[in-house]
Amino acid sequence: MGKENMEIKIVKKVMDANMTVAEQNRKLFRDNRVFVMNVMSSPGSGKTTLLEKTLARLAPEIRAAIIVGDVSTTHDAERLARSGAPVVQVNTDEFGGDCHLAAHVIAKALENFNLSQLDLMIIENVGNLVCPAEFDIGEDVKAVVLSVTEGEDKPVKYPLMFRVSHVAVLNKIDLLPHLDYDRQAALNYIRQINSDMPIFELSAKTDVGMDAWLNWILEKTRQKMK
Repeated sequence: MGKENMEIKIVKKVMDANMTVAEQNRKLFRDNRVFVMNVMSSPGSGKTTLLEKTLARLAPEIRAAIIVGDVSTTHDAERLARSGAPVVQVNTDEFGGDCHLAAHVIAKALENFNLSQLDLMIIENVGNLVCPAEFDIGEDVKAVVLSVTEGEDKPVKYPLMFRVSHVAVLNKIDLLPHLDYDRQAALNYIRQINSDMPIFELSAKTDVGMDAWLNWILEKTRQKMK
């Protein structure tokens, strides 16, 4: 019994510490009127391509920056830096290969930015549909990206990710004619977990459906800037 209680306390202490730093991050973002979006997905969903297009299209109107989380390499950061937005890479292999970004990691990365010169901060989390959903990092919204090259039942297999997210993207819809994929089933599964969440169906590669996604981000960013 004593051992079990000790283990529970340790877990609670870790989560409490993360929440404390998350609230500090949130206050920093609020004080600087920066809208923060934590973008999560499984590997291969097209998340980086979506963010490349998003940064390029928003550039004339919004001052954006991005924090990129990966276990290893700077490949995604190099791609996103071509947009001209400031980019900071976080490689988790330096501290055990974590499958998520925690609040203290974000706090450290923020030292590289002048938040007073930004309107939007995008955090591209480590590719994983489990761990990133469990950690508050001080963001305004969590966004989950699901592609049509994944199973339709991903939302019910990984319900926490879709339950805690505020917006969902169904990506790579340009591939639908070539796949045996039940688009409506995927949408129904998402709504089964989170009925109020807006869902944007789009193709980051072809730009189909991108306008609605970009307008949503612009609206949220401008609300935070007021």
